[in-house]
Amino acid sequence: MDVVYATLIIYGKRTFAQVPMSLKERTKKCLEDLGMGELAKEEA
Repeated sequence: MDVVYATLIIYGKRTFAQVPMSLKERTKKCLEDLGMGELAKEEA
């Protein structure tokens, strides 16, 4: 699910703030691995 959330964030369908707490760490890692770490911010 972390990859799904990372993809949704990249496409602008979700924000990092909307990711469930249990997946935030792994989703952030996915975004960083894809060179999009700047999208892993808590702002809504």
